[in-house]
Order: sequence, then structure tokens, then C-alpha cells
Amino acid sequence: MQKVRDPRDPERIEFPAAFLLSTGILMFLAKLGARRQAKFQFDRPEMVSNINTLAGTNVEKPAHPDTLEYFMRRVSPDDLGRTRARMVRQLVRKRALDRFRVQGRALVAVDATGVVVYTRRHCDHCLTQKRGDVTLYYHLVLEAKLVTSNGMALSIATEFIENPGVDPDKQDCERKAFARLAPRLKRAFPQMSICMLLDGLYLGEPVMRECRENNWAFVTTFKEGSAPEVWREFKALQDLCPENCLTRTRKGVRQEFRWANDIAFGGETVSAIECIETAPDGTVTRFAWATSMYVDRHNVVSIANDAGRLRWKIENEGFNEQKNGGYNLEHAYSRNERAAKNYYLLLQIAHMIETLICKGSLLARMVRRTLKQITGGVRAFSQYLKESLRNHLIDVQNVERALARGIQIRLASA
Repeated sequence: MQKVRDPRDPERIEFPAAFLLSTGILMFLAKLGARRQAKFQFDRPEMVSNINTLAGTNVEKPAHPDTLEYFMRRVSPDDLGRTRARMVRQLVRKRALDRFRVQGRALVAVDATGVVVYTRRHCDHCLTQKRGDVTLYYHLVLEAKLVTSNGMALSIATEFIENPGVDPDKQDCERKAFARLAPRLKRAFPQMSICMLLDGLYLGEPVMRECRENNWAFVTTFKEGSAPEVWREFKALQDLCPENCLTRTRKGVRQEFRWANDIAFGGETVSAIECIETAPDGTVTRFAWATSMYVDRHNVVSIANDAGRLRWKIENEGFNEQKNGGYNLEHAYSRNERAAKNYYLLLQIAHMIETLICKGSLLARMVRRTLKQITGGVRAFSQYLKESLRNHLIDVQNVERALARGIQIRLASA
């Protein structure tokens, strides 16, 4: 937090940037749901002392929510984005996420979600939608999240979907935002080997070309309606290549995989996979994916089950948790455009911290119990964390002694 540039007048600063940012992150970690709650919950000497310890500052009183708002209206969202990227790069450099790679690549799911909706125009950049006689003004955001098989969805890049002005010829959309998100992601993680997990909406030459130029693989959901010509060729190649078939049983469900390679898609080529699942009760479900990776019987199961099916992590462990798990993602933390973006980014940082705590081995190793046994589950954890910080001082000497001995915190495999 101390690396975030402070745009305020240095001679008039009472609360350092690190203190304010830490206060904002703890507001989300404690799942207070609104800025005004921080005024009541954080006004304790123990909480102020603990925020100072975490932020490396020396402040005598809690920051008023309006002070946090003043700062958030001025700090650059790009700076907070770089802070988040540094956090993820630490995990990558420490190889903490290596065992969650598929075919040697980190899985990055990309999808958009709604943030706020108004019945009146909020700003010049609002997206609009007609519903009968009512016009809705709303904001979307396109997220890239690093997802893992053990249930993590860590935000690594964000692109806000917003119109260039009032009444544009064409509104901003997910595909346009992806064209802006991709170079941002490449700059933040230039050497990371990535497999993009995408919705069928992105199955098109521009996105495929972007992935190829960035040396990224991709796996997209694949339906007949999204690319009819490719689907017909895939079905024709299935008949010509009957050997491209593999059957296995997974948790009592019979899976039959069929695949084909080198399918022309404009100036690009893709491979396609179809999985037909038969449940013990006879229920049949079909799944299909298109991918840039060459498929054979040695990797088809991994690409389909370990990569393609993990795209839903961004919905469940990502957006759904942030909307319904106490983070209150759809709450308007500020009507100011820049501040709203900064609150969104702080929420993503807080969610990452909680995920690492809840998926880490530290608590379980200390008390030889699971998180559910300690606190009653993930949702109750925030309440325990808040009350602990409000009523107990962090023992800095104890922490320093523990760090001097060396601590290794491992991530849970499931």
C-alpha cells in the first residue's frame, strides 16, 4: 500500500495513503457493506493501533469515511491495479499456484458482470437499456480472474465497460473491453503462460488472434449457434476420425469424449471437443469447447475437465461470492466515477486476501482444526476477524519471532 502514489498536498496530509487504503480493505474484509459502517465499527483504540501495525503508519485516530472518500476520488485506479498485480506476482514467483496449472498454463477466466444500476443517468459514461417505458443506466466491468481447481478466483486485471459519452453511436461492450483488457493483462504479466477460459461470445477471429499474438492458449464454450460453419465441420470430422474418441468414468458418470483438430476459422484454426455425459439415472448432458491447443487422447480429459469446466469459477467463487457473500459488490460505494472504480479494486484486493487466508494452512495448522470448525465457515470468518481487530492488539514481537523462525503457508488442494 505504501507504493501507491498519493496525489494530495503533502503538507496537509493527516492520514497517510497506506492507512486509508488499509482501512478500505478492512472495510471489505469485515463485510461492513457500506462506508458509514466503518465510522462506527472502527472507532476503537485497538482497531486504530492494528491498522497502524498493518499499514506501517502512526495515526492517532480513525479516518472518517469522508476522508477515505476524498482520497479515493483522487488516487489513480491504475496505481491500485498495479498493487493488485504485485500481489499476484508474489504468488507466481513463489510458485504457490504452480500445481493448479493445466498443460503448464495458468487458468485465467474472463467474464463481465453488472456493478450498479440507476433509474437516472449517473454519469456521461453510463450504459443504457430500455425496459418498456423505463430507461436503466448501469455500469458493467470485465474481469480477468486466475481460477484454480480448489475454488480460488483471484482478480488479476479489470476493464470497466463504459460509453465514451452521452448517446454514442454504438455502446461499449464486452468484446470492445476485451480488446483493451488483453494488452493491460499482457503488460502486467508479460511472461506468464496463460490459458484463457472464455464464453462462446468471444469465439471470433479478433479474440483468437489476440490470444495467438500474446502466446496465450484459450478454451471457449462452443455451441452450434455461435459458429455454425465450424460446428458443421467439427461434426463432419467426427465421422472421418472415429479414432478420436475416449470413454471414461468420473465420479460414477460416464464421459464420452470426441474431438477434432485443425478446423479452419477464417484466418485462424481451432480444435473442438465434445463431451457426452451419462449419469447413473440415464440423464444425458452434452458439453463442447473450442480450443487453440492440439487435442489428443493424452490431454483431452485435462483440457475439458480441468480447464473448460473451471470457467464457472469466475461466476461462483468470483462474482456470486462478491455479490451475495457480504462484499456487497452491487452497492454504490460512491457516485463519483473514479472513487467507485477504486472501491471496486479495493474489494478485489480484499477478496484475494480472504481467499488466501481461508484456503491457506496457517489457521488449521495452528489449532489443528479446519476453518469451519474454527469460525463456523467462510462467511462467519469476517465477523471473527472484525471483532478480533476491534478488541485485541496485534502482538508485533510475536509476529516478528514467528517470521524469524520461518513460516510456510500452503494452499489447500480442495
